Amino acid sequence: MNITLDEIQNFIVVVDTGSITAAAQQLEQTVSAASRSLARLEQKLKTTLLRRTTRRLELTDEGEAFLERARDIVAAVENAEEHMAARQGRPAGRLRIDAASPFMLHVVVPLIAGYRERFPDVELELHTSEGYIDLLERRTDVALRIGRLKDSTLHARPIGTSQVRCLASPAYLAKHGRPRKVSDLRKHALLGFTEPESLNEWPLLDEGGQRVRIKPTIGSSSGETLRQLALEGNGIVCLSDFMTRGDREAGTLVPVLSRHIAELRQPINAVYYRNTAISARIASFVTYLAEAIGDHGFDR
Repeated sequence: MNITLDEIQNFIVVVDTGSITAAAQQLEQTVSAASRSLARLEQKLKTTLLRRTTRRLELTDEGEAFLERARDIVAAVENAEEHMAARQGRPAGRLRIDAASPFMLHVVVPLIAGYRERFPDVELELHTSEGYIDLLERRTDVALRIGRLKDSTLHARPIGTSQVRCLASPAYLAKHGRPRKVSDLRKHALLGFTEPESLNEWPLLDEGGQRVRIKPTIGSSSGETLRQLALEGNGIVCLSDFMTRGDREAGTLVPVLSRHIAELRQPINAVYYRNTAISARIASFVTYLAEAIGDHGFDR
């Protein structure tokens, strides 16, 4: 039969991307080469793995069964490579990382060059998602999560904290005035989250000493979108320091109602499944990230 690892990996990527064209782009192949690889695999297995419709590819029952085995084979090869690399004292293999897009853009991406310089044999895949994901389903090795964790099936390593504060652009404040007390927010445009609702509870105490929950004038599911809206002078926003440090240092966003802020530090954790022995590549990345963030968070 002589099935090759390349053919197996090609099949997995076709399934994960949903098309031969997308798989070819990810694998840096021509579409015809990716198509021929899939055809060879089906010929060697003497079965159809994927049904081709006008709109998409669908796994056959045989394809479903083979996909599970194929993932096990690739994982075994990756683990073998990593084991041999570990014997030589260097982490290696593919590392799939998931984080919310603001954290990926503002924290992870600036650190990648330094990590790659120290660990050149680790192949990185960076994925972004705004909500929690199933690590197994998304084939993710480590996820970076901000806020309290709820999933007890995950092992978590704290890598830092980040203060939350209220901000606005100087242009917005020049036009609409600066709020002096919490009740003044009723006169202002407020930028908040469409989901989860808990993020619209700002670290401000009202006259009764209760946390303020705002009703957004403009809402978004993305913290990065809210940041851009604030930079463009659309209103007051409440965001974590990790994504606004550069804006605060440049003066393009300035704190408001600072005297009324109740300290709220969001924990930042690296998580992976408890039943997974931490690999050298996961450990190398998490340790590097924790050291880079340091003990002081992003308060500067």
